[in-house]
Amino acid sequence: MPNIKVFSGSSHVDLAQKVVDRLGIDLGKVVLKKFSNQETSVEIGESVRGEDVYIIQSGCGEVNDNLMELLIMINACKIASASRVTAVIPCFPYARQDKKDKSRAPISAKLVANMLSVSGADHIITMDLHASQIQGFFDIPVDNLFAEPAVLKWIRENIVEWKNSSIVSPDAGGAKRVTSIADRLNVEFALIHKERKKANEVASMVLVGDVKDRVAILVDDMADTCGTICHAAEKLMEAGACKVYAILTHGIFSGPAISRINNACFEAVVVTNTIPQEQHMKDCPKVQCIDVAMILAEAIRRTHNGESVSYLFCNVPM
Repeated sequence: MPNIKVFSGSSHVDLAQKVVDRLGIDLGKVVLKKFSNQETSVEIGESVRGEDVYIIQSGCGEVNDNLMELLIMINACKIASASRVTAVIPCFPYARQDKKDKSRAPISAKLVANMLSVSGADHIITMDLHASQIQGFFDIPVDNLFAEPAVLKWIRENIVEWKNSSIVSPDAGGAKRVTSIADRLNVEFALIHKERKKANEVASMVLVGDVKDRVAILVDDMADTCGTICHAAEKLMEAGACKVYAILTHGIFSGPAISRINNACFEAVVVTNTIPQEQHMKDCPKVQCIDVAMILAEAIRRTHNGESVSYLFCNVPM
């Protein structure tokens, strides 16, 4: 592939390596380090003049450091005369702060969008945004890819009784995602209505729908401390579900998340590798991983060649 360079930030080098292996090219040379006062230093190690540049950096780990590193990398490529700079952000940082839900609350996702635009990004590729309206925060093109085709494939291949299942959303916000998967599998769906008293703490839950004697598959876009999905799994077992699986696009798993999953009644908790999962899989045998590198690689290839990426919304590239 001529005139293309793919660079990786330090947040998820393993994913970037899988993407370039799939594309059949080498990862671009870049030196990322910190000065003694913890300022981020970026040195792009090869010419990008007139090139189509892709920078892969996920919003995980040290989120603020990784975001700053991405902004500096974009700017470095832009002022080195790259023809186009695309930020590939598998897990978009600050995506949960997407609305003003109480007085004096910031809309940080919009701020991040502005920062990316100002740094010089011409195009954003991301996956399963917390709210798809975040695309409207940008004045540049945004491709919001879906993990759904890979999730459907995993369900069909790994859950023997998937025809007798219910797809469950752990909150009302995920209802659209869940109905889409249920329709494509031709199974029932349910949702759990929850009330929060404050962030990361759930006050009460009510199940809407029937899961009795069925396999319940909880589907959500992200899980952080896992309080909600573990609480939801208990609710589903109480309602008569015979097995409970959880499928999440972004497995952040911070704080007590892993110990909660270990103690919960899940058969498996399936996540994608938009965030590094090796350590989580070692610490918790229930965590399984779906590789989405081929979806991101195909999106990069199609964008570079000026082809449509809408095929990827319904299909997993072979």
